[in-house]
Amino acid sequence: MKQSVNNNAEGARRTVFTPVDNRARVDTVIRRLSDAIELGLLADGEQLPGEMELAGQLGVSTVTLREALMALRQQGLVTTRRGRGGGSFVSLPEVPGEERLKVRLAGWSTEELRDLGDHWAALSGAAAQLAAERTEPGDLQQLRRTLNELASAEDAAARSRVYGRFHVELAAAAQSARLTREQVALQTEVGALLCLVLGDDAYREEVADRHRSVISAVQDGAHASARALAERCVQASTARLIALRLAMPRAASGPRPLEGTHEQEPRSGRRHGDA
Repeated sequence: MKQSVNNNAEGARRTVFTPVDNRARVDTVIRRLSDAIELGLLADGEQLPGEMELAGQLGVSTVTLREALMALRQQGLVTTRRGRGGGSFVSLPEVPGEERLKVRLAGWSTEELRDLGDHWAALSGAAAQLAAERTEPGDLQQLRRTLNELASAEDAAARSRVYGRFHVELAAAAQSARLTREQVALQTEVGALLCLVLGDDAYREEVADRHRSVISAVQDGAHASARALAERCVQASTARLIALRLAMPRAASGPRPLEGTHEQEPRSGRRHGDA
């Protein structure tokens, strides 16, 4: 039976501010907030909740939160203003240029890209199926708004963020916080690479059509169809990345930067972890 989620219309955003687990809390807070910023779940210039409120939402001490915010400031993802009207504000990161993205893609083997695509398809397929089973048509407004944003996005960077956010919001529509967090982590890994294929206007239109079909299937409660459509959307994107990788000169390939190195900005080369 479907359940209404009207009171949780911003489910994707709300997962950003749920309590973190007890493992390496500073690192977990950094990753949670930075993933949300890079995906555009938190908008450029948006003010974060006050320290006491945000620490309470994340279930950490204010000391832990301040350490995390300091690290985010050093990464250029957060700015702090003092005085009246001050606080911590989101600063959207710049996407690396095309050549840097190609170098990053060259660090992936085709086997790794296929594995990443399989994981992504499994997550998005499950999310679409559950959303079709659990949500009401009126609960899909955010997905439709994101679809409209994709249709009007002019540059590849904006398109990749909106594309990733669609899949995160699909997981939120499934009413699964765990699926949503996993999708956030995955999108921050693959999102920047998608800039390499989403600059093509024709492919942007194809993606928009695929997303439109997923929404229609979810709205109709066609859970098997919704799952298959979401999986095919992901598989098509993965296939384009693999084709681009195969077209690269052999000399261009190399190991992906290790986690924590300066060559890894923004952090798209890491493996999945707690979002």
